[in-house]
Amino acid sequence: MIRARANIYELAPYKFLMDDVIKKLTPEQARAVVMRLTAKPSAIRDAVLVEARHVLSEIDLDKIAEEVFFVLDSIDVQDCWDLAGRSRDGYTSPEEAAVELIEEELQRFFDQTKRYHELGMFEEETTYCMAVILGIYRYEYESKSEFREWSTDIPIECAGAMLTAWRERGQDSASAAAMAELIRERCPNWSQYLLRT
Repeated sequence: MIRARANIYELAPYKFLMDDVIKKLTPEQARAVVMRLTAKPSAIRDAVLVEARHVLSEIDLDKIAEEVFFVLDSIDVQDCWDLAGRSRDGYTSPEEAAVELIEEELQRFFDQTKRYHELGMFEEETTYCMAVILGIYRYEYESKSEFREWSTDIPIECAGAMLTAWRERGQDSASAAAMAELIRERCPNWSQYLLRT
């Protein structure tokens, strides 16, 4: 019995060391660990999948909208000017450069919306799409950045593109009604454009 207690005490530092190891994994290493744990059917695999779905379903509409706003509001006008002008491929206007910069920043949000659909997480897809549209809307009307002046009409076009892609993936009437309500209530200046059929 004394020996068993000694083993528990000997393992205690090991547990703390393991916690440190897990915290120090890079994102790529953490992904590799998860992939190895889920490679074969097991209770661990099932637990990881359940937890992954929980994480994916934890969507805070206003937090995501804030993230979209922040990403767009952080675009530096100097980046636009650097992209604009003559190049080996011809001439890029400042407006074309602005479109490229905004689309580049929004791509990961568009991709995440599509991933929700591919996973069959349709409610989450709708909520995430709403959040992105709201974030783009906030950028249009709240941003004080110098770059914003160069991006006239681009935000509403990007929101329209996201909404069109979402609709084309097929949505039920409840999701469509919720989207319409969000646009009418929180993006009122865009409702006429985004809600037309």
